[in-house]
Amino acid sequence: MLVLLPPSEGKAASGRGAPLKPESLSLPGLAAARAAVLDGLVELSVADEEKARVVLGLSEGLRGEIAKNVELRTAGTRPAGEIYTGVLYDALDLASLDTAARRRAGKSLLVFSGLWGAVRVGDRIPSYRCSMGVKLPGLGALGAFWREPMAQVMPEAAGDGLVLDLRSSAYAAAWRPKGAVAERTASVRVLHSQLVDGVEKRSVVSHFNKATKGRMVRDLLRSGAAPKGPAELVTVLRDLGYVVEAGAPARAGRAWELDVVVTEIH
Repeated sequence: MLVLLPPSEGKAASGRGAPLKPESLSLPGLAAARAAVLDGLVELSVADEEKARVVLGLSEGLRGEIAKNVELRTAGTRPAGEIYTGVLYDALDLASLDTAARRRAGKSLLVFSGLWGAVRVGDRIPSYRCSMGVKLPGLGALGAFWREPMAQVMPEAAGDGLVLDLRSSAYAAAWRPKGAVAERTASVRVLHSQLVDGVEKRSVVSHFNKATKGRMVRDLLRSGAAPKGPAELVTVLRDLGYVVEAGAPARAGRAWELDVVVTEIH
């Protein structure tokens, strides 16, 4: 099983470990693309702080984030699973998993990134600021920039097993499974169900959507379940106590779309 995750906008501070070693990152086929984005991001951040703030979409209060990009080549690193914070990662709580579950996380979790393309949670990276929605001078929109290199490496990374896609739309734009891989892919939407004047109303709540996805991945890792496809995933999730609505795609070569329905927001 391969689980595709979005990163977090906010990130922990860089660690005290050795500086970035690009050659040590997973998915080495992305090395050239990573180098191009890294060069462009550092150059922008060093040359013109105000322009960098605008390009990166940062408020005045977040201007200090640009310093992270200036120091990308020299800052200490820590595992990506520690760098990424926020609602989904708080709910996932990798640090508290037992040894077996953490080992499964290292093999199955892949975090998409505007800077790195995608990294595994054990890859050591510095803290940075660069979302997939950024249009970087010289490279253009990163979502489009990453499509070709990701198309080259992701089918192999997906292997012949289930792909559980929990990415937001901005990060999904960097790689969309096709063909046989798509047929083994399940994307998840979290819906909040509540009664309004006796009628059920369903809505997507961003914050809770992320928390539920984090808990769901945590439960899958702890269970040790290894569903081979979307249909088996539905069974596993229901066994874990989730309310899941799913239907097979109408046409071949399409991913499954699963709705996880919740009645409480926490």
